[in-house]
Amino acid sequence: METFKASVQYNDLKGSAAADRADMTDAAKWLKDNGHITDEFVLGISMWAGENHGAHRDPVSVKFLVSGLNGYDNIPEMLQASGEPIQVKEISVDMDLLDFFALFKRLEITLSNNGLIEGKTYTSI
Repeated sequence: METFKASVQYNDLKGSAAADRADMTDAAKWLKDNGHITDEFVLGISMWAGENHGAHRDPVSVKFLVSGLNGYDNIPEMLQASGEPIQVKEISVDMDLLDFFALFKRLEITLSNNGLIEGKTYTSI
C-alpha cells in the first residue's frame, strides 16, 4: 500500500503544486493515444526526476493512477464510496520533461525549506 504524497530521500524542500489541464493533449488523452487506457479516468499523476548532479537528463519517471467509475456517476462519488485504500491501476512511463510539461496548460510548483513558508503571506522588498 502506498500513500499519494511527494517524498524524496531527504525532503529538504517541501511545497505544493497546481496545474490546469492542457486544452489539446492532457494526461487522459495522452494515455488513450498511447494505448494505455480506454475509458478510465486519471485520478492522480506523480512525476519523479532524480539523480541530477548539476544537469538534468531525460527521461523523467511519470506515474498515472487511473480508474473506471465502477458503476458510479462521477469520480468524487466513486472515491467517497470506495473508502481507503482506493483501488487504482498504476501506469508507469518514462517521458521527456518537455512532453510531461505539455500535459498542462499552466503548472506552478512551490518549494520552501521543509515547507516552512507554504501558505504564508509575504511582502517583497
